[in-house]
Amino acid sequence: MRLSSIISTVCAAIAVQAAPQSAEIYTQAISSTAHQTPLPLAEISYDLAALASSSVLSYDAPELPETSSLIRVGVYDKKTKSWTSGTTVASTENFAKGYSPTIMVNVNHKGHVVSAALKGVQIDAGQTRDFGPKVVVLTEGKGAQPALNKPVVLTEGKKVEEEEKSFLQKYWWMIGIAVFIALSGGGGEQGK
Repeated sequence: MRLSSIISTVCAAIAVQAAPQSAEIYTQAISSTAHQTPLPLAEISYDLAALASSSVLSYDAPELPETSSLIRVGVYDKKTKSWTSGTTVASTENFAKGYSPTIMVNVNHKGHVVSAALKGVQIDAGQTRDFGPKVVVLTEGKGAQPALNKPVVLTEGKKVEEEEKSFLQKYWWMIGIAVFIALSGGGGEQGK
């Protein structure tokens, strides 16, 4: 009975991970004169099992006031009127003529968006004909783990002492050097 519940839990987790997910990315013009409400920028689709197949479902170029030079990018919840992911600040020049927007999204192991960013990539018309917006989805990875010494072994609350090595176990190599020197050492002068 227990084995079947474990198997069903694992299958459910795999099914959740394999399902394509979507997120709506918003932008907000940062201006010192007036408060702007966040506007939808793009809706993206991604699958944790195949991140290379991530795509932009819809994209609306933002209408930015000319007084603002910076925008905030992230996932915004209209109901609570708050940002639900980490936000980044980008220049409005990322939307200039000759640049194609690339949306970068970081997701956690459950598939929830942790943060979003925007980068304008310069278009080279001779190289490609795909000028549309792109999405790059990155997942969290486990950080590098430190290499630790062997653990201290305790028995009944006391540290176990390591066995002391004998003189021969510690200095066997010095005895070998001394024997080599003695055997190859100074032969006397040969007759004159």
